[in-house]
Amino acid sequence: MSAGLAGTRRSTGWLVLALVCACQFMVILDASIVNVALPSIRRDLGFSPAGLSWVVNGYLLTFAGFMLLGGRAADLFGHRRMLVAGLVVFSASSLAAGLATGPEILVAARLVQGLGAAMLAPATVAVISVGFAEGPDRARAFGAWSASGGVGGMAGAVAGGALTTGLSWRWIFLVNVPIGAALVAVALIALSRTGSRRREPLDVAGAATGTAGLASFVYGVSAGHGGAVVVGLLLIVAFVALEARAARPMVPLRLFRIRGVAVGNAMLLLFGAIAIAMWYFTSLLLQNVFGYSALRAGLGQTPAAVMFVVTARAAAALLPRTGVRGRILAGCVGFVAGFGWLAAGSGGYLTGVLGPTLLVAAGIGLVFPSLMAAATADAAGGDAGTVGGLASTASQVGGSVGLAVLTAVAGGSSYGRVFLVAAGIGVALAAASVLLPGRRGEGFSG
Repeated sequence: MSAGLAGTRRSTGWLVLALVCACQFMVILDASIVNVALPSIRRDLGFSPAGLSWVVNGYLLTFAGFMLLGGRAADLFGHRRMLVAGLVVFSASSLAAGLATGPEILVAARLVQGLGAAMLAPATVAVISVGFAEGPDRARAFGAWSASGGVGGMAGAVAGGALTTGLSWRWIFLVNVPIGAALVAVALIALSRTGSRRREPLDVAGAATGTAGLASFVYGVSAGHGGAVVVGLLLIVAFVALEARAARPMVPLRLFRIRGVAVGNAMLLLFGAIAIAMWYFTSLLLQNVFGYSALRAGLGQTPAAVMFVVTARAAAALLPRTGVRGRILAGCVGFVAGFGWLAAGSGGYLTGVLGPTLLVAAGIGLVFPSLMAAATADAAGGDAGTVGGLASTASQVGGSVGLAVLTAVAGGSSYGRVFLVAAGIGVALAAASVLLPGRRGEGFSG
């Protein structure tokens, strides 16, 4: 444990890790759990087809758009304060969503829920970066954190189907309330001395342009609105110009002089598209080609989720022998082989889906925690939240852009083309890994 947990008993390290993993699980779960409940939500609340998409997109939009701000706020006001505040906002908005009496109330609650997630996600990364020593300890923590997010994403279809069928769609939101309350209690105990308030003002101009730029860009890409994309890009350019001149910027541009931060975040953008291609398009393949129900499709992807969890945890054990580069290259082999196999489109479930998705899931388990570790390794403790926000934003924006691009590539139902493009992205990731900084001694990279 590093100074980030100074004064905290060493024996509470497992409690800190369990806390951040539970938070990550809940945040990612709520990005996917609503999918199978959408027909029930539409019937009960009278959504239009276009309006219904905002039950999903509203959450993702504020989640991606506010993560940089959430990361900087964690550095300024303390990781503990921001994590607890995020849990309170997330839980309260979940309660409002579960009790919603009309479409507008539910969409508004989902927008606020995404804001809570944007406060939580970078705070969990910061707690790991500050609270676990660089090297094997931090790599194991990121492995567990990554695995919990993967399980959350995959559990969404199964949990959503079970709750909607057995109780009501409202319980996919209401279940967060007692869980959130319990996590707040744990955070107040386990993180009592983690993070300290810094006497610096928030960069209001940077926060406004950066947040608006990301939100506009993600909205434009996901909705196919070219004007919003252009506005988003212009605001992002303005954000960079403001940050270069600001005395206390929201995202200090000096961070990008750290090679791990710059290269790691660029690779996380590519990785986001890989993850989307795996979970989203194989789910569609199972439903639209194999004729599975949403619940059965979720169960059909469960073996891959288990593989992801096992591999992400094993990646930490491989650290001293392989380093970051070795694990990323091994993961990219899994991407290329698995997506190439999926693109061939031969056989039934066992040979046409299960086999290749196990390969891809193993690759994700190796690559994601490795990239998160690389992208946050050399940041000072006072910048941990900002760097965590950058890494989380890169992965989320990469997934949003990747989804839009790959959906266009699919053109309706040509999943083979999607999987071939994903294999090409895997090759690009492998090539980019040589740019990551090498670090001997701790086996962090090599």
